[in-house]
Amino acid sequence: MSRQIILDTETTGLSADAGDRVIEIGCVELLNRKLTGRHFHYYLNPGRDSHEDALKVHGISNEFLRDKPRFEAVAAEFIDYLRDAEVIIHNAAFDVSFLNKELELAGLPPFAAHVERVTDTLAMAKELYPGKRNSLDALCDRLGVDNSSRTLHGALLDAELLADVYINLTRGQDALLIAEETGPGGAEGSVPSLDLRTLSLRVLPASEAELQAHALLLRDIDKASGGKTVWPIAENA
Repeated sequence: MSRQIILDTETTGLSADAGDRVIEIGCVELLNRKLTGRHFHYYLNPGRDSHEDALKVHGISNEFLRDKPRFEAVAAEFIDYLRDAEVIIHNAAFDVSFLNKELELAGLPPFAAHVERVTDTLAMAKELYPGKRNSLDALCDRLGVDNSSRTLHGALLDAELLADVYINLTRGQDALLIAEETGPGGAEGSVPSLDLRTLSLRVLPASEAELQAHALLLRDIDKASGGKTVWPIAENA
């Protein structure tokens, strides 16, 4: 069973190395590309104020965070939730750098030690849409994902939107996943096979009227193209 976690964070600023901290973590779970409703969501007390520019982005006031838990208080629950899953993040390098700093300060191994792998939807989008804007809002607009409720950034809301974006970005995989998961009688792990040599197909020849109608259609197409169609050459070969 394929388990994926869509993750987003909000932070006090842009640099974990400069002392900025995580103030919100939001995650949603996908099993076999379907949302399960099992979320992980916490606001966190960062022990410092957010930069003014960051406040304009997420709108989470310093006062609101004063009584929220520290990261180390929720770290074990967070790791258990993520354990061995593929984690999907938009601009993963940013979020992972902050989570690595939080884990380091809590005396825990880095993020990659707890998960199967990290997938960056920003990198995916840049490959699919080179030279275009590939922010989360831009991808929502391009892929028809409703983001009308997103007036400010919020980790849980953004994770939910990113889940829809990811499913749309990878929609071409659906047929492959169905083939992998469904076998004879709906059993998992095998794909039904069919020997076409056992089939006896009935051949229905065209009627005379159908042949005449087809010839007239080809003649009209040839005329409309100025005699540039290839089938007269084939017929005379």
